[in-house]
Amino acid sequence: MPDFNPVSLITAKRDGKTLSPAQIHWLVGAYTRGDVPDYQISAFLMAAFLRGLDEAETAALTDAMLHSGEVLDLSATPGIKVDKHSTGGVGDKVSLILAPVVAACGVSVPMISGRGLGHSGGTLDKLEAIPGLRTDLTTAEYKAQLDRLGVVMIGQTDEIAPADRKFYALRDVTGTVEFIPFIAASIMSKKLAEGIDALVLDVKCGRGAFMKTEADARKLAETLVAIGEQAGKPTMAWLTDMNAPLGRAVGNWPEVEESIRCLRGDDVPDLMTVTLALAGEMLHLGGVVASPEEGRQQAQAAIDDGKAFEKFVELVEAQGGDAAVLHAPERREGAVPAGEVRATEDAAGYVATLDALALGYAAVDMGAGRRRKEDEVDPTAGLVLNKKPGEPVQAGDLLARLYTKKTDHVESFTKAVQQAFTYTDTPPMLPEMLMDRYTTAGWANRP
Repeated sequence: MPDFNPVSLITAKRDGKTLSPAQIHWLVGAYTRGDVPDYQISAFLMAAFLRGLDEAETAALTDAMLHSGEVLDLSATPGIKVDKHSTGGVGDKVSLILAPVVAACGVSVPMISGRGLGHSGGTLDKLEAIPGLRTDLTTAEYKAQLDRLGVVMIGQTDEIAPADRKFYALRDVTGTVEFIPFIAASIMSKKLAEGIDALVLDVKCGRGAFMKTEADARKLAETLVAIGEQAGKPTMAWLTDMNAPLGRAVGNWPEVEESIRCLRGDDVPDLMTVTLALAGEMLHLGGVVASPEEGRQQAQAAIDDGKAFEKFVELVEAQGGDAAVLHAPERREGAVPAGEVRATEDAAGYVATLDALALGYAAVDMGAGRRRKEDEVDPTAGLVLNKKPGEPVQAGDLLARLYTKKTDHVESFTKAVQQAFTYTDTPPMLPEMLMDRYTTAGWANRP
């Protein structure tokens, strides 16, 4: 590979010029090796953020990050390997339900997940709220468990997309996080390194999502699908609503407990609508059903007959977790309410809206997430909602239960949760959870 001058690449992008794949590969590789310093990459990130990256540049950035480390080979594992990725939201515990459901239906699910980011929870933190559960499996353990159980859920290893970790840490402190080409390259470099054959995406849109507008969410979905397809991996995306929390639990153990109930047959309508839609798509891409709708029905059957819950128990046991808490979640040590939130005097009629972003940050403040990278997470912290949009409410009604060890701050947490609710005299029109579906054929609900 030719040797480039980083200053020339920075000024070229600053001036709005297009970089070649070779230039982008060189820059990513040199930074990952430590040959280009943070301050020069910071300048490049801001130049790209302001001037933009086209589709070819975004694809090259993804490919360079992907091949900065190990790309796993799962060809020895029979069948089509399918994963799912969510762009993040509040109360989004879909992966905890989805992975065992799909595996129980006969499609292998190799899932490499992340930790909480800002107001948005992370699948790894949720899994680790199960006492003893390991997410730091080696590559050999990852492959062996996938072969044996058909499902594995771990964190990013040191060998997978190391460039992404370096670039992301710098983006986080240079004001360049919310840029679709960077987001897409970060997501897809990790997903393509897993060894998957196909990918289903849940692109969230609204107050509690990173993509606040529908236009931005649609653009991100289109970009992600294009990268996946260009890499030869069948990829599709659902656009889903994230203005209110998904389900009723927000926080790590609270969300695990809600997931357990769903795997055992409880119907949490908004959560299960999204989960079953994604399951249907994964089973279809996995080749075990003729259509996504047939896949959705098969996924529901796996919950109804107990096979999905059994698969989750197997997953937890295989990764060192205490499966006893899955059978009796109420016995989880430390999961005791610290306070209750009651509706204020102005509450009458119906819950109109519920601010997912505000509740996400409230949960972080209670200990469920991190303000700084080095912060410890309280696995039992969070909240469980008793009221959601569209439900009747009166002053004094129970809105939520709080779980936190920061008992001196319960009053401020209570006020934050109360302020996240708005009310209306008439039943509100609730948004569709499944907003639109995107494949290479285009958007389902757009001409």
